[in-house]
Amino acid sequence: MRAISPIPVSVLTGFLGSGKTTLLNRLLKDSALRDTAVIINEFGDVGIDHLLVEQSSDGVIELSDGCLCCTVRGELVDTLADLVDRLQTGRIKSLARVVIETTGLADPAPVLHAVMAHPVLMQNYRLDGVITAVDAVNGESTLDHHEEAVKQVAVADRIVLTKTDLIDPASKEFALFTARLMRLNPGAPQISSHDEDEIVAKLFDCGLYDPATKTADVALWLRDEAYHSHHHHAHDVNRHDARIRAFTLMHEKPIDPEALEMFIDLLRSSQGERLLRMKGIVALADDPDRPVVIHGVQSIFHPPARLQGWPDDDRRTRLVLITRDLDESYVSKLFDAFAGRPQIDTPDRQALQDSPLSIPGYKP
Repeated sequence: MRAISPIPVSVLTGFLGSGKTTLLNRLLKDSALRDTAVIINEFGDVGIDHLLVEQSSDGVIELSDGCLCCTVRGELVDTLADLVDRLQTGRIKSLARVVIETTGLADPAPVLHAVMAHPVLMQNYRLDGVITAVDAVNGESTLDHHEEAVKQVAVADRIVLTKTDLIDPASKEFALFTARLMRLNPGAPQISSHDEDEIVAKLFDCGLYDPATKTADVALWLRDEAYHSHHHHAHDVNRHDARIRAFTLMHEKPIDPEALEMFIDLLRSSQGERLLRMKGIVALADDPDRPVVIHGVQSIFHPPARLQGWPDDDRRTRLVLITRDLDESYVSKLFDAFAGRPQIDTPDRQALQDSPLSIPGYKP
């Protein structure tokens, strides 16, 4: 058997009617995706979506027994493991990436968990990113009425605006809609599906490492300046958006590794369902010249990875988070306590070790 480099996995999601299949059809015609395996999920006993995918080949695998977020998760793991086995044994000559298309009602988080938490898959795959298709015509109403659509936008690394040819891009309504998407997920670039300029390059390779240079591109991966600039906007309490918060935490000095571990463990154990995404680069006191990268989806965190050095002159610890029903002040106070800068009348690290839920604002 031959060793393989971790294969990037992209998750293509979007609510019902958002244009995922049309987008996938277009992407598969691009020569840049010629060595891509596509896993397509269709809810129900009889697959339909796969009939609409023009490029039907051995690289297209359909899971038709249920939704990826629930009943076929084990089958997804088996499929990904089988792809690795085929590659290692030479039955597949080349596999550059995997694209998983979910159903319109799917929660992307369990799909991400399947890649991030499985001990074998972690060695052979790496999460490249979540691509969320959003209907530019009906997206406003969809976000108003369906929490699944809001979560799909919130966890995205790239947002693709579909059907933009049917609206006036200069209209006030469209500007308000794109601003709403920005509030939900400041770190995800918004890209028109009708953009003819290198759309594959804009949607893929959005993970930590630049595939061309094999080095970390933290600025592109975190986009923490976007979170810092937009997380203070007011929310309309009549919308599902009011439950979503996007913000960034920063710290100037290296952090005790044990303190970071306790912070993450407490946050994910007590608030895992509310923690939609968390990315970060952290300076640790045991080796501040080699930062650690962390990435979590709800309660599942990928094993921390050490970089060989800082990719730029910014050596601050930066954590970007998207949460649901979780107050920013709670996370901030918790982080400050473990980072050694507790505020007045709030517990410090020792107090938290004695009583982990003593931060004001905790909601069981």
